[in-house]
Amino acid sequence: MPDFVVAIPARYASTRLPGKPLALLAGEPMVLHVARRALAAGATAVWVATDDARIADAVAGLDGIHVAMTDPAHASGTDRLAECARQAGWADDVIVVNLQGDEPFAPAAGIRAVAAVLAQSGAPMSTLATPVEDAPTLFDPNVVKLVRNAHGDALYFSRAPIPWHRDAFARSRDALPAAQWLRHIGIYGYRAAFLQQFAAMPPGTLEQIESLEQLRVLEAGHRIAVALSPAPFPPGIDTPEDLERADALMKVAH
Repeated sequence: MPDFVVAIPARYASTRLPGKPLALLAGEPMVLHVARRALAAGATAVWVATDDARIADAVAGLDGIHVAMTDPAHASGTDRLAECARQAGWADDVIVVNLQGDEPFAPAAGIRAVAAVLAQSGAPMSTLATPVEDAPTLFDPNVVKLVRNAHGDALYFSRAPIPWHRDAFARSRDALPAAQWLRHIGIYGYRAAFLQQFAAMPPGTLEQIESLEQLRVLEAGHRIAVALSPAPFPPGIDTPEDLERADALMKVAH
């Protein structure tokens, strides 16, 4: 298992759930649960990259957690992590895992897997996927799908159902045929040098059409290695309803 660091982008002004990193799960801020997940995965360092002192204060008492106060004007989590990497002074070849601040149930095995596939593949960037198990998920534009080549690298990410099964979908879109589809899991690994390169790239045409930042990397001709998650990866928390369900689950777990 290669050494890796985890960086958690955590901005205060979430559109659908303002103050999301501070939302309470089992009586503790969400960002604290996410940071603990990163520590449990074996990261050599865990950084929370935030724009708000309240979020910094929420993790201040946890051993092994560092905080990078970053520019509130950053357009994306990638930009925020690139600034965090500069503050942390990571060497170019350090493996950085980008764990979203709304993933309090992220499995340790999944966090390790995204670092491992980056190291094994030699790609500058990596991510995870899991099989799609039902038709509503496949056709949901809020669920990002992907296709890989024979070597396990991403060919494309889309909100559309890809690949399109011409014959089966002509008959029915209510059930999936035997072919396998993949749902993207929004966790990433990068070499620290590539994280800076990625943040400096101008947005690509495909990225702007699909509103998927990772397409910037593919359109520019870089590889993204994709591993299947070794453990279930519950969806992140985006809405008050998601938060309510997560709180109930966390209370049961505790």
